[in-house]
Amino acid sequence: MKNKELIKELSNRVNWTSEEVSDVISQMSNLISTHLADEDVVYLEGFGQFETRKKGERISVNPANGKRYLVPPKLVPVFKPDGAVKIKLKELGNNE
Repeated sequence: MKNKELIKELSNRVNWTSEEVSDVISQMSNLISTHLADEDVVYLEGFGQFETRKKGERISVNPANGKRYLVPPKLVPVFKPDGAVKIKLKELGNNE
């Protein structure tokens, strides 16, 4: 589902304009991003948890020339789905 499709379906479900839904999604995205940048955990009940994890430094090898590079440590965003989401996905997988 693309962003425009999400906005259209959500606006139909909650009887809001597309602009209102788009603004709410944008603000929510900004809020989650801000908290993740501060290394906070964001939990949305019934959906899942967003958090950051630190990836340690590692050595990477360029396969074309065989040179080794040191990749510095960094923070990466991680999403852990809630139990309800996992159950729904498992049911969908079993039906195929």
